[in-house]
Amino acid sequence: MSDTAERPEGRSETMAEPEGMKWLSGIASLVGLWILVSPFVYAATDAGLWNNVIIGAAIFLIAGYNYYRIVNDYPTSVGAMSLVALLALWTIAAPFTFEIGVDALLWSNVVAGLLGLIFAGYVAYTGRRIRAGAPAGATD
Repeated sequence: MSDTAERPEGRSETMAEPEGMKWLSGIASLVGLWILVSPFVYAATDAGLWNNVIIGAAIFLIAGYNYYRIVNDYPTSVGAMSLVALLALWTIAAPFTFEIGVDALLWSNVVAGLLGLIFAGYVAYTGRRIRAGAPAGATD
């Protein structure tokens, strides 16, 4: 299925993505970039290096893809941002699962993972509410 089939031609202004979702997706992408480069800034084990490179690259690319979608008037990919939130959760857990390197890298992963989880989780949640027809700021 192409993106053209998903593109809502008659989308009303109330269903448009809030401007903040574009920026939160972009920030989540930059958090992924930091996760990717952080083992080169701090001393990392081989496992920590490869974990951060793979997970960071995935977060960077997937959140960047969602940013691209929003900029081009496509709806948020709830599945993509949910995957970013799960990868960010793994970024938090990984330093406690295996040895990744120095304590600075451990805390860098925890903080970056929390930021990625918050940003991606919010974008996924809001995107789902918009698709369901609820205004972005509405409460249950």
